Amino acid sequence: MNYRTIPVSTLKEMTTSKGDDVYHLSGKKPTLIVFLRNFGCMFCREAMDDINKVKKEIQAKGVEIVLVHMSETDVADKFLKKYKIDDLRHVSDNSAKFYQAFGLMKGNFNQLFGFQNWMRGFDAAFAKGHGMSVPIGDGFQMPGIFLLNGNKVEQSYIHKSISDRPDYIKLAGLKVEESEK
Repeated sequence: MNYRTIPVSTLKEMTTSKGDDVYHLSGKKPTLIVFLRNFGCMFCREAMDDINKVKKEIQAKGVEIVLVHMSETDVADKFLKKYKIDDLRHVSDNSAKFYQAFGLMKGNFNQLFGFQNWMRGFDAAFAKGHGMSVPIGDGFQMPGIFLLNGNKVEQSYIHKSISDRPDYIKLAGLKVEESEK
């Protein structure tokens, strides 16, 4: 657990697709901030599919989900709709300044192109049908997930590899036993 704080000014600057900001949202209820890679990435697409499968459960427990991406809003809307998560708030961060504010770095060679990524990439892109394309955003940017309560980070997951598959239920602060019922 991280328990560090994010500057209020940064959270207020993170305006969502619904016109509100992350600071006010996270002040009302716990907010799971999901920093996606880029929409051309098969792992980003897999993550959106995973989020679709657990979003109702997370929301039913009173946790808001906000996605952060590096695309224009209209581009994001197309991908979010395809994965049935277009009802979620999202923040456009073309310059990746919010990624940096949360401590998310650019990936190194092994994080981006390691053998594990090739194996998992084949599975995600072809076996699971998520496909892939040229990067739509910064192809070197690493993703991450943060549970905010106010401006305090209560849980975080920083990807060690682009092919990591985090447990969104656990990161939302929900007990695994609750999610299995």
